[in-house]
Amino acid sequence: MKKVVFILGPTAVGKSYFGILLAKKFNGEIISADSVQVYKGLDIGSAKQLDTHGVTHHCIDILSPFDEFSAYDFVELTKKKIDEISNRGHLPIVVGGTGLYIKALTLGYNFGGVEKDENLRKSLEEILNKDGLEKLVEMLEKTDKSVLEKIDTKNPVRVLRALEIALSNGEKAQSKNDIQPLVIALFKDREKLYADINRRVDEMICDGLFEEVENLKKMGLTKENQSMHAIGYKETLDYLDGLISKERCVELIKQHTRNYAKRQMTFLKGMECEFVDAENRETAFNKIENMVGEFLNGRVESN
Repeated sequence: MKKVVFILGPTAVGKSYFGILLAKKFNGEIISADSVQVYKGLDIGSAKQLDTHGVTHHCIDILSPFDEFSAYDFVELTKKKIDEISNRGHLPIVVGGTGLYIKALTLGYNFGGVEKDENLRKSLEEILNKDGLEKLVEMLEKTDKSVLEKIDTKNPVRVLRALEIALSNGEKAQSKNDIQPLVIALFKDREKLYADINRRVDEMICDGLFEEVENLKKMGLTKENQSMHAIGYKETLDYLDGLISKERCVELIKQHTRNYAKRQMTFLKGMECEFVDAENRETAFNKIENMVGEFLNGRVESN
């Protein structure tokens, strides 16, 4: 069994900071579990860790923004990276906030393992175009209601794939799982976290988020592309298209990011995690460091 440390938590809680400190302390390499940071060119809006501080990072800038990326893709890629890192004698540290990816990996779910049925996919796409996303969500609720809690029901790509899998009876299939995880979930007081989120969005705007999305738009990307469904990008596209004002755009990015953070915490509470208050970084890291040290020395059972 390969030991793997997971640093999870809501957006803006400090996952990258603690991940880098742990990697330096325990000779680790970081695997990003972020569904947006995989895309090239989506830097500012995804809060991509551009300064790696000398730590090797994986699964960042590996796809064109025109590509699709699923939980199945993440699991297959991450398992390969875990093997490579472990074989080098280093510690794999998975850092991110996309809870579905982590659950799929740690529990061995073969999300997306069902081969794509092109006829089924075309039929579902026809329903989407004719009756709208709400119809697909309704179908998914009737087919497998539990899946609704795991995906963004406003994301057509995710809903399409989830329904495709559910109709093929493949969502609950499990594969052999040979990792021993220590799952650490960071959290903060809600009001403090929301203030940090608002501040981060303001910094993104100052750092050039609008210009970044404008360049992506010039490349031909639209809200039809999966990458552009991400928070910060879809709202900015609406602003650039003249559908909303700049002020409303910023307001929506903050609101949607806060809502996403709330969903992330709800998801994590449904997993087996070691929760750590990240407000005081020094205290938090000391606690995390001790937990990881004991885990690696075999004194802590994995989740």
